[in-house]
Amino acid sequence: MEAVTRPQSSSRRRLEVPRKLIIDCDPGVGDAVALAVALCDPSLEVVGITATAGAVSGEMAARNIQAIVETLDPRRWPRVGVSTAPAVALPPAESGSSSGTVMKNGPAGLGDLEIQVADLHNPRDSVRLMTDLVRESPNDITLLTLGPLTNVELACERMPSFAEQLLGLVCCCGSVAVGGDVTAAAEFNVWADPEAAAVVLRVPAARTMIPLDVSLKPKLTYEAVSQISSAVRGGPLAELLPRLLSWQLRVSHEQLGIEGAHIPELAALAFVAECAGSTTTGMSVEVETSGNLTRGATVFDRRNVARAQTGIDVVDALDPQCIVNYLMRIASLAGS
Repeated sequence: MEAVTRPQSSSRRRLEVPRKLIIDCDPGVGDAVALAVALCDPSLEVVGITATAGAVSGEMAARNIQAIVETLDPRRWPRVGVSTAPAVALPPAESGSSSGTVMKNGPAGLGDLEIQVADLHNPRDSVRLMTDLVRESPNDITLLTLGPLTNVELACERMPSFAEQLLGLVCCCGSVAVGGDVTAAAEFNVWADPEAAAVVLRVPAARTMIPLDVSLKPKLTYEAVSQISSAVRGGPLAELLPRLLSWQLRVSHEQLGIEGAHIPELAALAFVAECAGSTTTGMSVEVETSGNLTRGATVFDRRNVARAQTGIDVVDALDPQCIVNYLMRIASLAGS
C-alpha cells in the first residue's frame, strides 16, 4: 500500500478557476455546517445540492438545503435535488440514546433553527439532477457525499458512465480501524444503505473515502467557535453558523460528555477544498451487507501482499488545525 502526501495547496487553489462541486447530503447539523461553508468558499462552485434520506427524511433534507441556500443567498444559486424517501430508522438499542438523530439534530434537523421556506416551483429529483449535471459538464465535477450512498448508486444505474465522468468522488463514510458510530462495527452513512455502499465503493472512478479514523480528529473548541461567531458578524453566515456550531457544542457536552465539537462533514469539505496536510493510501474495501452484528461495516484488506489493484484511496491523515484554519478563513471572508 502506497501512501500519497498532498501538499499545502490553498494559496494555489484560490488562484484557479473554482472547482465545480455537487454535494449529496442529509442535513443534519453537521451537513448543514459543511454546506453553508461550501456556499461561501470562493474556491468552490457548488453547482448542485442533492437531498438524500438518512439522518432526516429526504423531504426534510430538501427543505433544509433550501433553507440554507435561501438564507445565504449566494452569488450563484446551486440547483437543488429533492427526495421523498423516509429517514433511516436507527437500531433499537441506539434510537433513544445519544446517537438518536432527533437528539443530535433537533426536531427539524437544523438544531434550534426554524427557517421558513417556500415550495420549489420545479422540483427536480436528486438522482436526475446528479446525472443531468454530469452530462452537462463531463469530467469537470467533483461529487462529495455526506450522507448514505443511495442516490449515487441510483445515478450509476440510470447512467452507467456516471462515476467515470466525474472528476472525483469523495465519500465521507466508513471506518478502517476505529469501529462504528451507529453500531460497534458500522459508520452511519454506510450502515444506512450498505447495499448501495457496496456498489459505489467499487465503481470504476477516482474514489476517495474519508473514514471516521480521520474525520473525527478535528475538534472545534469553545474558543474557536467564539472567534468564528465574531468573524461572521454582518456577513451571510451570521444567521446560520454561530447557531449551528453552538448547538453542536451543547449536544457534544450534554450527550457525549465531550468539550468541543467534532464535525466530520466539515473535515471532508476541507479535504475537497484544500487537501492540505493530508495523506491517502490505496486500499481494497468490502462492505458487509448481511451480518447481524457487522452489517454496514467496511472491511479493509491491509495485508502486505501484492494486489492487481488497490480499489480506493483512503485518507489516513488530516491536519486537524488545517480544518479549523479553513473554517476560520471562510468565516473571515464571509464576514468582510
